[in-house]
Amino acid sequence: MHTRRIGDVEVSAIGLGAMPMSIEGRPDEARSLATLHAALDAGVTLIDTADAYHRDAHEVGHNETLIAKALASHDRGKDVLVATKGGHLRPGDGSWTLDGSPRYLKEACEASLRRLGVEAIGLYQFHRPDPKVPYAESVGAIRDLLDEGKIRMAGISNADPQQIRQARDILGGRLVSVQNQFSPAFRSSEPELELCDELGIAFLPWSPLGGISRASELGSAYAPFARVADAHGVSPQRVCLAWMLAKSPVVVPIPGASRPETILDSLAAADLELSPEELARLDAV
Repeated sequence: MHTRRIGDVEVSAIGLGAMPMSIEGRPDEARSLATLHAALDAGVTLIDTADAYHRDAHEVGHNETLIAKALASHDRGKDVLVATKGGHLRPGDGSWTLDGSPRYLKEACEASLRRLGVEAIGLYQFHRPDPKVPYAESVGAIRDLLDEGKIRMAGISNADPQQIRQARDILGGRLVSVQNQFSPAFRSSEPELELCDELGIAFLPWSPLGGISRASELGSAYAPFARVADAHGVSPQRVCLAWMLAKSPVVVPIPGASRPETILDSLAAADLELSPEELARLDAV
């Protein structure tokens, strides 16, 4: 498995986004554990989660608990960087709400620590800006958790360039990651990706294949990806991830998966080399 860096930690060039294993339409636990173990067997050392990745109101942290179970039952579990998030909530009716208050973020971190069964969270990210709370106060809480040793590294998610620079300043230069939506269907995070490249901050594209419901449609919706895929005899999804990896060494995609075969196809993108001409055609989509 090729590797990249988040902060001072070397991780697999492609991680696993575990969200599909906990929200609506999720598989049974046996298949989820099989998916997580297949990823670990293949060399994945980055798994992305959040306390809000659950379906029902009474099961906050379902995804974190699932990951902890998978890691505890695999001999490579201790080698994995678990990236989790706080500040987004799901009341249980399918909606999403926000709470970026320092009090809530610190409580959420403590709860994530218990579910993951660790003394310090490898990477903790502020999930999404809360318009009711000054951004500096929310990121200040992440800084406090870092200073207290509750988290080893700090990141932010769904941030714009100004917020990236502000968070970096508040964290005293210790911002290691930015997790934003980025895919062929969602290119508006290009400025954030370019800024992360400039600053040497890991950029973690979420929904890199277009989201749970649309990932299978990537080839039909974006013909250049299908044509390049046909030329290499691989899936359009694999081409998409290889295209992202080629954009910058700071890019670490985290495609979601809920089946072993899906994550294994995604991981093979790290070995797919696209020509400059192919990359130019994909960039033009």
